[in-house]
Amino acid sequence: MVSLAKAYTVTFYGVLALMVAVGIWDVFFGYEENRCSMSYMFEYPEYQKISLPHKLTRQYPAYELYLYGEGSYAQENKNLLLSGIPVLFLPGNAGSYKQVRSLGSIALRKAEDIDFKYHFDFFSINFNEELVALYGGSLKKQTKFVHECIKIILKLYEGQDFAPKSVAIVGHSMGGLVARALLTIKNFKPELVNLLVTQATPHTAPVMSLDSYLNDFYKTVNNYWLLNAQDIKLITLSIAGGFRDYQVRSGLSFLTTLSHQTKTLSVVSTAVPRTWASTDHLSIVWCKQLQLSTIRAFFDLIDDDTKQITMKPKKKMSVLNHHFVKNPAKLFEETPNIVADLTGTSKWVPVKVTKWTFMAFNESYAIYFAFPLSNHRKTYSHVFCQNSMLDRHSWIYGCINSVSMCTQGVDLSWKTELLPTMKTFMLKLQDYPKLSHVVVYVPSTNGNKFVVDCEFFQLELRTVHLPVTHLFSFGLTSRQIKLNSNGLFYTVPLLNFGQIYQAFTIDIKSKCASTKEKNNVFRLHIPWAHEDLMITSKAPTSTEVSLKLHVAQPENDSHAAVFHMFTSSECRYEITIRTSFLQILGQVIRFHGGALPAYIMSSILLTYGGQLQSLISVGHCLDYTSMLDKEAKPYKVDPFVIIMKFMLGYNWFKQIWDSFFLPELDAIFLNTQSMCFPLVSLVLFLFGTSIAYWGGILSSLSVRLLSSMWLTLNRPSEIPNDPRLITTRLSFLIMLLLIIGWTTCGALSILLIYVYYVFKIIKLYSNITTLKNNSDMIPNISQRNENSTNSSAEKKENKRSQKSLPPKPDVLPLSLAIDNAEDNFKMHITIVNLVIWVVLLSMPSLIYWLKNLRYYIRLNPDPCKYLSFLLVPTLGILGNSDIVSVKSSKLLKTAAQFPLIVAIGVVAFGSTHLYRVPYFVVIPLLLHMLSSI
Repeated sequence: MVSLAKAYTVTFYGVLALMVAVGIWDVFFGYEENRCSMSYMFEYPEYQKISLPHKLTRQYPAYELYLYGEGSYAQENKNLLLSGIPVLFLPGNAGSYKQVRSLGSIALRKAEDIDFKYHFDFFSINFNEELVALYGGSLKKQTKFVHECIKIILKLYEGQDFAPKSVAIVGHSMGGLVARALLTIKNFKPELVNLLVTQATPHTAPVMSLDSYLNDFYKTVNNYWLLNAQDIKLITLSIAGGFRDYQVRSGLSFLTTLSHQTKTLSVVSTAVPRTWASTDHLSIVWCKQLQLSTIRAFFDLIDDDTKQITMKPKKKMSVLNHHFVKNPAKLFEETPNIVADLTGTSKWVPVKVTKWTFMAFNESYAIYFAFPLSNHRKTYSHVFCQNSMLDRHSWIYGCINSVSMCTQGVDLSWKTELLPTMKTFMLKLQDYPKLSHVVVYVPSTNGNKFVVDCEFFQLELRTVHLPVTHLFSFGLTSRQIKLNSNGLFYTVPLLNFGQIYQAFTIDIKSKCASTKEKNNVFRLHIPWAHEDLMITSKAPTSTEVSLKLHVAQPENDSHAAVFHMFTSSECRYEITIRTSFLQILGQVIRFHGGALPAYIMSSILLTYGGQLQSLISVGHCLDYTSMLDKEAKPYKVDPFVIIMKFMLGYNWFKQIWDSFFLPELDAIFLNTQSMCFPLVSLVLFLFGTSIAYWGGILSSLSVRLLSSMWLTLNRPSEIPNDPRLITTRLSFLIMLLLIIGWTTCGALSILLIYVYYVFKIIKLYSNITTLKNNSDMIPNISQRNENSTNSSAEKKENKRSQKSLPPKPDVLPLSLAIDNAEDNFKMHITIVNLVIWVVLLSMPSLIYWLKNLRYYIRLNPDPCKYLSFLLVPTLGILGNSDIVSVKSSKLLKTAAQFPLIVAIGVVAFGSTHLYRVPYFVVIPLLLHMLSSI
């Protein structure tokens, strides 16, 4: 029965670990292939270092400012007599100032195309590739440096014609956040920045909140933008990378809740016209399609009078919407000419059928095809046309009150929407009662071949509702619809699809009358966020589409996600939808993977408390994995968090809560981000427990392997015997590490004391192995064990009795000595498993310190300094502690109760604020250490 139960436990945690692995695989590998083209330089890129004032270089020794250039342009600007439009690029976490080259090179080529009528000067800041996404202590410093750089850049243009008074900023990753933080500087003039474009910037919250400085910086910036939303005039475009960017999920890049809707635009790169591709965190800065859209927008933003970026907010938003939301396949015009002349020698052809196709090839003259609307208004609600010729000229018009042709018409081409393989036009007839004809213009082709299709239809007949399958169907059931009509356009509302934890697979099968391939375009349209997904395919074939969300549907939004199908009239389509359990696991990891360390440590804390409790109940410390399986249960933690969340809904309880200065519950923060869905905490707890289980096995095997290597290198002739808990050597080590933590980096001292602690455990297991294999060494270790158990009164009595009695060795039974040593090892292994996560959470600040060691020895501010003051002496003393002295301590009962309370606190306050978790962990370790004294 015992072996069967163990097999069940191993299987259970094995399945959970497999689910975690599948979710991680989906996040890191389960995305579309890279469809971005690389942007190349036509000439060798040059980065000219801008000389900064001595005071500034002394204050910021690691930071630099550069001007990007190529070829003759770079040579002409050696003397910094600049006459262009300044754009400042801010790299992000571990980003390089050289990442500006894609934007700079494309802008230079565009300027050459218009004979340098306008051009941009691209500047870039070298932040020394600092890890600001993991360590927030330098974000304020970066922000102040950017402010100084903006003033220096504008000084370079003084005395020039049309000298700029502001700069445009492009910020990648955390660089976008630093740009937004400029507005929080006390003496900053907002008019110094006229446009902000951010690429893959986590605006709403940090990816992982690993220190309080990062969290405070976010709070300062976002609170300022929320409180001053009406006053902030800065137009901001935020571009997210989609599912390929596993470093910054796209939902974090949306500025919807942080600023006024008329001044910000948030899009995912998959929805950007002419891009339609997901980008990873680095490729977003060099993706050719996306950078072309950005540069086109920059040139369209230029004011002809000032030769600088326009100051008109309305024009800025119009340009951004034109290039990043809905492109009508026409060049941008601030005030488009709606009335068009339909004159010339073009031929007019009336079309009275409801469905029409024209294949143009080597047409020698232009043709106007006129569709009278009077006969169709009573029967049909919409007219739809698609054109495979992707030029930027007007191609569809409307005639008002004409009989067969008109000399002037309304240019309806501005209502066109550009798709990957076609441009489409759809008109609701009821909205244009004065139109008598819709006119399709086909120019002379000169050898070009393209196809134009038009049809009238009733929208209700082309709308097929498809309820999505249930979350817990696990892909075993599906729903299916068939589109039997031969239409060009269908709309399929996906009912009940609006949560981030939902994920589906749609399979589209097409059967056509002929075997000739036809172009199809499928689009997932999300009405509450610009995160559309565009898929192209050939018919007849089978196409699989993954459906999942970056942003959950707001509570006050009743619109349904819609699957648009731009199809061939010769084909029939069959659509099957089923739940994708693999992608659901991926969504859990994508949105909540950062909280797993908190749940892992919560499980280990419950195990730790169970082991301390077992010393009271049975007098022995149980094995780590057995105790984890017994104690790490979600019902010990989750109900308390749920109750606290429920009670905080009452004002009186919230007032009591605030009076104790307690922080906001993390579950409430997740609610504000629309990320808290049913059972998520239970799932994360089970995932965390499985990682803690296999991590414990791995650490135990590692210690055993290292101890065998230690015995091979250093086989002791006797077991060390020092009953003192705090030795002179240990006191010196603790003082040394405290000084190191104070004068250099707290994380360094934490790492060193952890290595020392692990080394002590390796030696302990080596002693256990020696005890089992060599009985001659038993008296030494047993005497230490006995001495450690004797009280001071008993020791005095022993000394008096030794004067009158012959000497007699104090030898414990072999089995008892080994049991005590193994109990020590089991307890220490649990502490090793617990503290390793504290070490991992402190590593970012250590890496940051090592990277900047040539500039300063002391990390300031240091998020781990005070933690090291607590952890270094605690771990040092625990490394010498003995289980026998702990069992006899009066503090043991208190120490055994605290891990449960701390485990609840870790989940309640540390799942999204990970920097709080180490301080929670120190509490039971400190009590355990006091129990050893």
